[in-house]
Amino acid sequence: MISLDNPRDSAERVVSELLRVPPAADELGRVFAAHGHLLHLVGGSVRDALLGRPATGATGAPADLDFATDARPERVLEITRGWAEATWEAGIAFGTIGLARRGLRFEITTYRSEAYDRQSRNPAVTYGDSLEADLSRRDFTVNAMAVSVPGHDFVDLFGGMADLARGVLRTPARPEASFDDDPLRILRAARFEAALGLTPVPELVEAMRSRAERLAIVSPERIRDELRKIIGAPDPVAGLERLVEIGVAEMVLPEVAAMRMEIDEHHQHKDVYAHTMTVLRQAMALEEPGAPDEVLRWAALLHDIGKPRTRRHVPGGRVSFHHHEVVGRDMARRRLAALHFPKDVTEAICQLVYLHLRFHGYGDGEWTDAAVRRYVHDAGPQLTRLNKLVRSDCTTRNRRKAAALSRTYDSLEERIADLAAREEIASIRPELSGDDIMALLGLAPSRLVGQARAHMMELRFERGIVGREEAEAELFRWAREHEVPIPGE
Repeated sequence: MISLDNPRDSAERVVSELLRVPPAADELGRVFAAHGHLLHLVGGSVRDALLGRPATGATGAPADLDFATDARPERVLEITRGWAEATWEAGIAFGTIGLARRGLRFEITTYRSEAYDRQSRNPAVTYGDSLEADLSRRDFTVNAMAVSVPGHDFVDLFGGMADLARGVLRTPARPEASFDDDPLRILRAARFEAALGLTPVPELVEAMRSRAERLAIVSPERIRDELRKIIGAPDPVAGLERLVEIGVAEMVLPEVAAMRMEIDEHHQHKDVYAHTMTVLRQAMALEEPGAPDEVLRWAALLHDIGKPRTRRHVPGGRVSFHHHEVVGRDMARRRLAALHFPKDVTEAICQLVYLHLRFHGYGDGEWTDAAVRRYVHDAGPQLTRLNKLVRSDCTTRNRRKAAALSRTYDSLEERIADLAAREEIASIRPELSGDDIMALLGLAPSRLVGQARAHMMELRFERGIVGREEAEAELFRWAREHEVPIPGE
């Protein structure tokens, strides 16, 4: 224990400088003290302060402050009534009360002990009476540090600060017991490796491996949330490779695990899995600084998951993966649906997986303007991401080939920009709308109107903007060809 307000030596003064307690935390601590209860700032707030990380959330807003207390949830509501501007009780069954005041959010959790049984997906919560017992049941030592408020006593009973300094990840209790308490901690360990660069100690890795099957009792939503945090971390490859190594990926992302040992058609990588991790890294390098692109990262990770199922040996000792983009799109949709991903995120990712090979038909720039328009139209709002994914998918070690591909990418993007300067290529639509077609041909809504519109869209692709008069002439020509009566004729 260290008194942050009265450090005894230079080492304690360093800790005191790092652990600046937010004034709002002290204010809340005084409210609890006035009612005879203890309050400690715990978890990520303390860890991140020691790491010198900004206390902000993913959106840039102030991060939530997490606290532990000896007060029961009902008592927390009682003593903060009037102080908190808003409260929420969504986590009250797990001992957590949420508060809001002056734009800040606070989560106060009663000292507790929790464990999963073998069948349930929900923890059975029992309350504890001491800070030490509460900290001992937390996931990792780096999250088992606390600071009392308003007293400012820093408590580190399990060596969390030393583990941060060494860059290792350990559990306060035996790792097997910790993962039995909550199997999701296995994924959290991979996330901390990806996000903070903390390497699990060998005994932790073995416990992750031996308890992997326990993840079957965890809800898809909790697994999804951890996977999204891993993919959005500074080094998602480290976390993903850990999951593959210990066999957990076979349970939560089996399509990724299946890519190992599948030789790619270029024979430039030992397997599709290694190629995929390279593509993910290269896609990240094309992101805007400080702005992780989750959709792009997922697309990079999943773009080749169709290869194992489409692998075929062809003469000459080569391997083909025909239509793996179609198979991969459908596999990605099923996996993301099983993890309960938002539909818009799922569709964006699947669209990129499906289109990631489209560029390879461009060759040395033989595409017509119509083909370029189709490429832009099919990509829609994912065009920028698709260009990044296509560039990232080049992992050849042949520098001359890589340079040639890069020039070809540049050529396509220049042609897109040139067409965009002359016409609305970003939102291609027929010059005659469905309403126009019905008015000109005297039709009611029907399949015939859809066919006419599809023809006008083809005209738009092939010839660009031709003007209203010529568009109407083409519609009438199509109508005569298909024996559709034209009013007045």
